[in-house]
Amino acid sequence: MRIIIDGDACPVIEQTEKIARKYNIELMLFCDYNHNIKLKYGKVIKVDQSFQSVDMIILNKSKKDDIIVTDDYGLASLVLAKECLVLNSKGMQYTENNIDYLLMKRHINKKIRDAGKQHPTSKKRTKKADLLFKDKLKFILENKKDF
Repeated sequence: MRIIIDGDACPVIEQTEKIARKYNIELMLFCDYNHNIKLKYGKVIKVDQSFQSVDMIILNKSKKDDIIVTDDYGLASLVLAKECLVLNSKGMQYTENNIDYLLMKRHINKKIRDAGKQHPTSKKRTKKADLLFKDKLKFILENKKDF
């Protein structure tokens, strides 16, 4: 088991790094060369900045039982098929039960934007979201056998 972070737009890098260190779990963060991310614990792997390059390398490198941290529904759906556990930065776990709904919602929102209209946008990040993420990741690591 490893923790893999989709680092291109991840607001919980520092929290994930601290938890990975505490639980002595291998940590890998993937990002493109435009990001200047450094970790005290874990490894940063930089890839080219082509379309979906970070997502594709995460998909290729992930394996069963890895924990993937991403807010990307498309990537989440792909790594779920590899039997990875997937969390977003607010602590929500992507599952086979909710991913189709989330992908459909994304598709509908794109259609709304393409029609020149507005759809509800995400709210500003809160301390509560950070706490939910940390609590969920700790719970998963403390109960590895349960997922």
